[in-house]
Amino acid sequence: MVRAFGILLGFQALGSLIAGVTRLPVPGNVLGMVLLVAALMAGAIRVEWIESAADLLVDNLAFLFVPAGVGVMSYFDLIAREWLPISISIVVSLVLVLVVTGKGFEIAARCTGSGDHD
Repeated sequence: MVRAFGILLGFQALGSLIAGVTRLPVPGNVLGMVLLVAALMAGAIRVEWIESAADLLVDNLAFLFVPAGVGVMSYFDLIAREWLPISISIVVSLVLVLVVTGKGFEIAARCTGSGDHD
């Protein structure tokens, strides 16, 4: 499990390093995940190597949201004042994510031939 966490943290650190050096407007964590997926797809990293740490993180995912929830509550007055623009942005972003995800799935299905099961 130590090796698994080492691999995950290594990719996170590499992504943060690349984001800092190149000044890309993408969080280092996201770049790290992209690099990890690329390494998995290329076969440089095997799923079995990171599976134990990934399972542990997913099993305890709810605990990782507690600090964010506490942070939101510290801005409760601001949220109460600005509830309408916040609500509108949540709804608009939800619809955009659904549309982009659906279109992306359609494109992927068309490219892989998965959608030909009529």
